[in-house]
Amino acid sequence: MRATQTTVRRRLITILVVGLAVFIIIAGRLGYVQFVKGEELTQLAMDSWSRDIPFEPKRGEIRDRNDEVLATNVSAPSILVVPRQIENPEDSAEKLAAILDMDKGEALAQLTKSESRVWLRPEGQKITKEKASEIRDLKLPGVFIAEDSKRHYPHGSYLSHVLGFAGIDNQGLTGLELYYDEELKGEQGHVSFFSTAKNSRMPNLADEYEEPVNGLDMRLTIDSRVQTIMERELDIAEATYRPDGAIAIAMNPKTGEVLGMSSRPDYNPENFREVPAEIYNQNKPVWMQYEPGSTFKIITLAAALEEGKVDLEHDYFYDPGYIEVSGHRLRCWKKGGHGQQTFLEVVQNSCNPGFVTLGERLGKDKLFDYIEDFGFGSKTGIDLQGEGTGILFNRDRVGPLEQATTAFGQGVAVTPLQQVTAVSAAVNGGYLYKPYIAKEWMDPDTGNVVKQQSPYMKRQVISEETSKKVRDALESVVAQGTGKGAFVDGYRVGGKTGTAQKAKDGKYLENNHIVSFIGFAPADDPEIVVYVAIDNPKDTLQFGGIVAAPIVGNIIGDSLVAMGVEKRTEQIEKELTWADEPIIEVPDLIGRTRREIHEGYMELKLDAAGEGDFILSQSPSPGSKVAVGSTIRIYMGDKSQSND
Repeated sequence: MRATQTTVRRRLITILVVGLAVFIIIAGRLGYVQFVKGEELTQLAMDSWSRDIPFEPKRGEIRDRNDEVLATNVSAPSILVVPRQIENPEDSAEKLAAILDMDKGEALAQLTKSESRVWLRPEGQKITKEKASEIRDLKLPGVFIAEDSKRHYPHGSYLSHVLGFAGIDNQGLTGLELYYDEELKGEQGHVSFFSTAKNSRMPNLADEYEEPVNGLDMRLTIDSRVQTIMERELDIAEATYRPDGAIAIAMNPKTGEVLGMSSRPDYNPENFREVPAEIYNQNKPVWMQYEPGSTFKIITLAAALEEGKVDLEHDYFYDPGYIEVSGHRLRCWKKGGHGQQTFLEVVQNSCNPGFVTLGERLGKDKLFDYIEDFGFGSKTGIDLQGEGTGILFNRDRVGPLEQATTAFGQGVAVTPLQQVTAVSAAVNGGYLYKPYIAKEWMDPDTGNVVKQQSPYMKRQVISEETSKKVRDALESVVAQGTGKGAFVDGYRVGGKTGTAQKAKDGKYLENNHIVSFIGFAPADDPEIVVYVAIDNPKDTLQFGGIVAAPIVGNIIGDSLVAMGVEKRTEQIEKELTWADEPIIEVPDLIGRTRREIHEGYMELKLDAAGEGDFILSQSPSPGSKVAVGSTIRIYMGDKSQSND
């Protein structure tokens, strides 16, 4: 049957419509791919063709408050290989192994991995510039030198527990390096080149470079002048006493800024792999918890003064050498006791029975309210990992005996940092500050400060009037009491000794103490608080006043000189002991004659230089205090010269 013209026309129209529809669908799909999905698909193709050679950012530097560099970076390139581009794996492996001191078989295994790129580890990571230059000169196909760096600590073990260290991939692992890793690490960059499925370069496509973003530099509250003095004193203490450990902290009591922090044993952060984890993981000033001993009496004293429970100069206490509490005899450190004494003398003598009495006057709840208000039993919030909370008695289980021992620092556990922040509050007017170490973050290119941390005052614990009474009492401890070893002429040091027994398996150890001293100066306007604890010092009497107090005195005296703090004139005279050298004031010799010097009675030696009959200058200067028998250097000349 023959089709009609109408039927043919209909069939042609149908074919045309179907063809047009197919064309529209194809064109629409092409348009969708081109205009909607085009960028995404192009990126996917680029990703499948591209090979990235990473460029590590520079980790931010860490500096002290005066911009002394404490942690920085040194160039240490790393080797990256693209296995499919290696033309002769055996030859390349042999040459690389020879330069990198690695096993040839291991090098060959890494060069023949079925991966798009392989880091040659560990021998090829963070190598010297010299080795990188040797490998670059080989011009081995598929072997690339990636710019990299490693962390460098210019001062070695200095401040090691605080700084911590960064690992081989420049990630922070401990200390400030870990705590502020996000700010310090920066963002990785890379160079991208394009290759075929066989990993041969595409010659007509240019390489792309994305610059790394360097980490922020960080400025600390740490003062390297104070830290250096502290490290020196702990080194001397280690050599002298061979202790099981040692701790030192210095803080600005007006802000909570940590000026110095150190502990022993220490380590070099660049060699952390060679050190047991229990050494580098334990920043003792913030982590260690132990009975504080008599340094804790400062809190009981401050609470009793604030509550009006004692008049230090007019209230008296008789100490027979012990006090009875709930059938237990709590003894004073001095056999036979101190006898009749004012409560100021109770503080000077660190008399346990006297402080038990102050605790009883306060009562359990008031005593523990102040202990908690001063920050004990909770973290201080310092910007370091691993901080301890300390251990206090549960109030429901505190009876008269627990209350009594707490009043003089026994039966509770605290951290060194808690003690420093609490005593800072006791002497700064009563204000408890949150301690901190990181002060500012700076743009590494411009040096502009982009973020900073300011002092944070948590609360006022005692009044400024009470704080002044605490300062005065603790200054008398150093001048006339158990803390004489910390006395520094002209700087009005106040402080308190501590001698704490160490416990093991529920029993106190014999002749094994943590001896400590916490001091501050100047007493009229404190600029620094320093705490030192020496764990089990050998070949000495284990008392805080004998071992720790002189160390604190040295740190405070030298630090205040370095900080430019002026000496004071109104200082309580030191009560000399049999071991002290007599001290006298240097007279004004300028303008006097030789005859006057020889006729005068002086307990000093003179070392004269120059010609003439009159003294033109002298050293030390008039008014300085020196030991009897010290040498005074004088320069002689004519009287006319003194008027020039």
